[in-house]
Amino acid sequence: MELETSSGLALAFRLCSAVNSHDLQALGACFAEEFVNETPMHPARSFHGREQVMRNWAQIFAGVPDIEAELVRSSADGDTVWSEWEMRGTRRDGAPHLMRGVSIFQARGDRFESVRFYLEPVEQGGVLVDAAVTRAVGL
Repeated sequence: MELETSSGLALAFRLCSAVNSHDLQALGACFAEEFVNETPMHPARSFHGREQVMRNWAQIFAGVPDIEAELVRSSADGDTVWSEWEMRGTRRDGAPHLMRGVSIFQARGDRFESVRFYLEPVEQGGVLVDAAVTRAVGL
């Protein structure tokens, strides 16, 4: 894990700690009131506001009571924080929960103002690369 060399990186580490301690209030404190979440892969999932962040995480903590977050890699360029995440645990129904991906945050002071969110559930199995490319280009 990279050292906390900027306020944005320190904020990413604070967010990771809040997730791992299942501290919804500490987690919410990482986000600006008017936080903007852009989800480019699923535009309908984009949203505004810290309250939605907290509703989402309340559901996650309830549905995956042993969730753990790992900040796999991170880097900051000014107020932009690039972060690679792994979120893992066990859902209440006994199924494994595993998500991986990247979040690109914009930080201001001690809060995140926005994110471009690219975390997705990990697909175990599925089609191999040749079939995936063929499917993606419609051949």
